[in-house]
Amino acid sequence: MKQAVTRIDDDEYEIFQNTAASLGTTTADVLRMFIYAFNDNHGFPYPVQSKRMQVEAFETEEDAIRFATDYAMEAIK
Repeated sequence: MKQAVTRIDDDEYEIFQNTAASLGTTTADVLRMFIYAFNDNHGFPYPVQSKRMQVEAFETEEDAIRFATDYAMEAIK
């Protein structure tokens, strides 16, 4: 068996723990159930949307590569 581990803010964990307990389960079981549902659905078991404005695709692959390269070069400066 493998272990899945993540870090979250203290406040979020307390809410998570309290909500799980109010449902009669544990945080470990909630994460396990989510993983099974995620795998069964081949992704999130609910709609995932961004609140950001819609983005436009690059016109060409070369444009995308140029953008990614320039962005990466700026990040490592």
